Amino acid sequence: MALLIRDVRPEDLDRIEELETACFSVPWTNSMLAGQLPDERHVFLAAEDAGLVLGYVGMMTVLDEGYISNVAVSPEARRRGIGGMLIEELLKRAKARDLSFVTLEVRESNHPAIALYSGFGFKRVGLRKNYYDSPRENAILMTCFLK
Repeated sequence: MALLIRDVRPEDLDRIEELETACFSVPWTNSMLAGQLPDERHVFLAAEDAGLVLGYVGMMTVLDEGYISNVAVSPEARRRGIGGMLIEELLKRAKARDLSFVTLEVRESNHPAIALYSGFGFKRVGLRKNYYDSPRENAILMTCFLK
């Protein structure tokens, strides 16, 4: 696997929308994803192999804070380290932007994702009751402190 982690481009949005639908019960639309394209406030990374986007991660920044919007890897490409590579690159970029922390929400039942984030230094800092729909579920709030 010759995986490349790179900025998302507009031509990736249709594929990322497909991944949203495959991975989430309430997927983001193409137009919502377009609002996340890389700029001074957004980091939006794709994991590409042989021209196919297999995963992505997005983060919005506010002052010195980073908020991860979504992390997704194609169900067929999971357990190959792609999610970890995306998080690793995202954290490098967060440090380069001199962010104090990066935070995210994760479904309480998503044990593989919780383990992944924990492995990168994210700590459980809170609980958002009934945060998710379809099905209704709590979210664990996790933060990686960079300073």
